[in-house]
Amino acid sequence: MSSGMKKFGDLIGSIDEGTSSARFILFKAETAEVVCFHQKELRQIYPQEGWVEQEPQEILAVVQECIEKTIEKLRDLGGDPANDIVAVGVTNQRETTIVWNKETGEPLYNAIVWLDMRTASTVDQLLETVPNKTKNKDYLKPICGLPLSPYFSAVKLRWLMDNVPKVKAAIRAGNCLFGTVDTWLIWNLTGGPNGGVHITDVSNASRTMLMSLESLEYDKTLLKFFDVPVEILPSIRSSSEVYGLISYEPLRGIPLSGCLGDQQSALVGQECLMRGKAKATYGTGCFLLYNTGTARIDSSHGLLTTVAYQFGPEEAPVYALEGSVGVAGAALGWLRDNMNLMASVSESEALAKTVPNNGDVYFVPAFSGLYAPYWNQEARGVICGITEDTKRGHIVRAALEAICFQVRDILDVMNSECGTPLVRLKVDGGMTINESMMQWQADLIGLDIQRPTFVETTALGAAMVAGRAVGKWDIENVSVESKCTVFRPQISEDERDMRYSKWKMAIERSFGWESNTL
Repeated sequence: MSSGMKKFGDLIGSIDEGTSSARFILFKAETAEVVCFHQKELRQIYPQEGWVEQEPQEILAVVQECIEKTIEKLRDLGGDPANDIVAVGVTNQRETTIVWNKETGEPLYNAIVWLDMRTASTVDQLLETVPNKTKNKDYLKPICGLPLSPYFSAVKLRWLMDNVPKVKAAIRAGNCLFGTVDTWLIWNLTGGPNGGVHITDVSNASRTMLMSLESLEYDKTLLKFFDVPVEILPSIRSSSEVYGLISYEPLRGIPLSGCLGDQQSALVGQECLMRGKAKATYGTGCFLLYNTGTARIDSSHGLLTTVAYQFGPEEAPVYALEGSVGVAGAALGWLRDNMNLMASVSESEALAKTVPNNGDVYFVPAFSGLYAPYWNQEARGVICGITEDTKRGHIVRAALEAICFQVRDILDVMNSECGTPLVRLKVDGGMTINESMMQWQADLIGLDIQRPTFVETTALGAAMVAGRAVGKWDIENVSVESKCTVFRPQISEDERDMRYSKWKMAIERSFGWESNTL
């Protein structure tokens, strides 16, 4: 094709780097039509119980492979990446922590994945330093919106600084850089040691425990509490602006202009851009975000206050309340890999349908503690209600229903704290292809569930903010037309409440099983 001609119109690329896989998708600007994509699974490493790692170089290599394969598909369709692609955005698994040498680009340790629990002892040590010996986990929450938990990046960074000699040496030498996965990818794609841009966006920075929700800058009190040198941290930018040009060959010269943490990106992709709208993303974990507009709502029942997005450096930030379910799809992986109850997670729906109900079996998958609204790291998994009649299908169904019950836990708190109860819940993510689970979700929360035909809304959100930054996507005024499937509740309120009370009994039985090996 001759220079300047566009076969597809303006295309926006989205790098979607999740916990279990990465993908690169090319969208048509504003219509959100997918032109082509490539996806590849990511390996996770489990050095010991409660530890979850990934290799940073492997994360980068998988993302690069996805880009290369997608570009090949675009060329096969007659497209020209240099002419057709006008911007690229990044969305990523949040809280996952990487440190590397800025001179060589060499990782100083494996990436510590968000659901890793090794830092439980680090949390205990930090709690000892809280003033007046109160050991208050919410001591820093007025500044950063987050409780002191192994979940967040600053605690993981503190562990690395305390336990990895290469990290200590690099900090002393002034050669250490820290970042979450977005930062690692952007730095490498814009040049790495040769001028790579060391940045993060406000949505990811709000998950580190180092940024003030008010100023959107690193806070001196937080930096002092964790004893983190500010020099190793990425600069904080808005979610939608040109950060730099990509130097990586298949996309060389294209602006990298959007960045959102994966859950915030799904909120944008679902067009939950008004206060009072909410979405749930079902993947390895499950995450609910409720848009609270420009108001920061401080939860007293275990929800997190977080930055949802900031559509440009001069725009006001928009905030959200978030509830995090640590184990969603991961429970099915456990049933497959550890218990050999199925050969593939895709079998879970068929297996669950082999039984007419849950057989009064309740499964709390608290493998490494419970997240919102409990924030109980001493909880451990339990399966309650087993009888001699319990079958494999009951266990699988209980695992699926556990996700639905945990969503209800969070929604109940959101409704009480936001003052505007939801009338429907938008859903996305890989698990939502399970029709039975979506129906059970509607039954167990008593709300309509709205699932778009295109469920990869996480990638879409990153494309939207990247397109907006270069003037190719008018997010606020152009709605992405998407057909939806609606699941409506089919059980009585009495049955719903009875089953939820049984779930609460199972939750209570999961408490207090702390493993001293963590």
